[in-house]
Amino acid sequence: MQHKLFTPVQIGPLLLRNRSIRAAAFEGMCQNHAVSPELIAYHEAVAAGGIGMTTVAYVSVTRDGLSFPHQLWMHDAIIPSLKKLTDAVHRHNAAASIQLGHCGNMAKRSVTRTRPVAPSARINWYAPSFPHALKKEEIFALVKSFGAAVKMAQQAGFDAVEVHAGHGYLISQFLSPYTNRRNDEFGGSLTNRMRFLQLVLDEVMHAAAGKTAVLVKMNMRDGFDGGLEREGALQVALLMERMGIHALVLSGGFVSRAPMYILRGAMPVQTLAQHVDSRLMRWLVRRFGHWLIREVPFSPTYFLDEALIFRKELKMPLVYVGGILSGEHIEQVLSEGFDAVAMARVLIHDPDFIHKLLRQSLSHSACDTCNYCIAVMYNGPFSCIQHKT
Repeated sequence: MQHKLFTPVQIGPLLLRNRSIRAAAFEGMCQNHAVSPELIAYHEAVAAGGIGMTTVAYVSVTRDGLSFPHQLWMHDAIIPSLKKLTDAVHRHNAAASIQLGHCGNMAKRSVTRTRPVAPSARINWYAPSFPHALKKEEIFALVKSFGAAVKMAQQAGFDAVEVHAGHGYLISQFLSPYTNRRNDEFGGSLTNRMRFLQLVLDEVMHAAAGKTAVLVKMNMRDGFDGGLEREGALQVALLMERMGIHALVLSGGFVSRAPMYILRGAMPVQTLAQHVDSRLMRWLVRRFGHWLIREVPFSPTYFLDEALIFRKELKMPLVYVGGILSGEHIEQVLSEGFDAVAMARVLIHDPDFIHKLLRQSLSHSACDTCNYCIAVMYNGPFSCIQHKT
C-alpha cells in the first residue's frame, strides 16, 4: 500500500507527489460568496496532512448557478483570495484543484435573484424550483463561462480544474433522459444529450491550453430508473477519452432523486432539517425526511464493482471515489488499476489522515459515515460530530 499510494502520478501536465486526492465535497465556508480564512485554513491543513491534491468544491461558473449563499462563484473579485489559498497549499508541496460547475435546476432563486435554468422546464421538487428551459444562446453563453472560469482559476494559481458533470447538476441534467426532454440538437439521443458536455469540455481544454490538468467528475449511473444508466455513461466516458481529458473521477447519484446513492450510510434527517433555510423544506424534511431521502446502506469501496467496468473499457487515468476509510481500501483500489483515490469524509474527520497512514500511526479512519458533516453544510461549514464540543 505505501509503495503504491506514496508514488507520484501524472495527470495531464500535472505530476502529483502521491496518489491521494481530497475529493470535491462542499465545505460550506464561503458566506456571501467570499473566500474565508476558514476555507484557506482547511485546505492548507489537508495539504499539510500529506494529500497529493486538494480540491475546492462546488464552485459555480456564474452567479445564476448558485444554490447556497455560502457557495463560491467565479468572478474577478475572488481571485486574490483564491491565490492565498493556492499559495498556502503549495507551501506544503501539494497541488490545488477547483471544481467548476453550474447547479441548473438545483440553483435557488432566493440566492441568485433569477429563475433557475435547466435543459427542460420540469419542476424540481427537491429544491423546489421551477426552471425555464435554456435557449440556445443561453447554452452557448454558459459554455463560454466555463472557459472564463478556467482562466480565472489559472490566475489564482490552481494546478487543476475538475468539471462537475455528475450528481444531477446542469451538465448531468443534460446527460440524463430524466431531466433532458429537449427535441433539438441538445436532446433526444445520447449523442445529442452529450453535446453540451462536449462543447463545455472543448472550451475548457482550449482555456487550459495544456498548462492546467482537466479532470471531470461523472456519473457511472444516476441511481434510479429513468436516469442515465451504465451503458450510456460508458459512451460518455469514451467520448471524453477521445477528447483527451486528463482524468475522470467516477461517481454516481442524482441529488434531486437519489442523493444517498452518492454518499451511502445514514442521513440524520433531524439535523438536516435544522440546517435547511426554507420553512417549507424544513417541515417536509422533519415530517417525511426518511421517505424523501432514502438511506442506502454503506459498504467500503461501494462504487468499486461499477468502476471496474469502466477501468476495463478505458485507457485514460481514472480516479476512484466512494467508501475509502482505510489504507487497506486504498491498497485494494490502486491494485485494481486506478491511478488515484479521492476521499472526503475521512479528511473532514482528520485532515492528517494521509500522513498518519505514511507514519503507520493508524490504518483505519474513525469516521463512522453518520453523514452529520453533510447535513450541517446546508447553511454553514461542515464539521465532524465526533469533534463537536
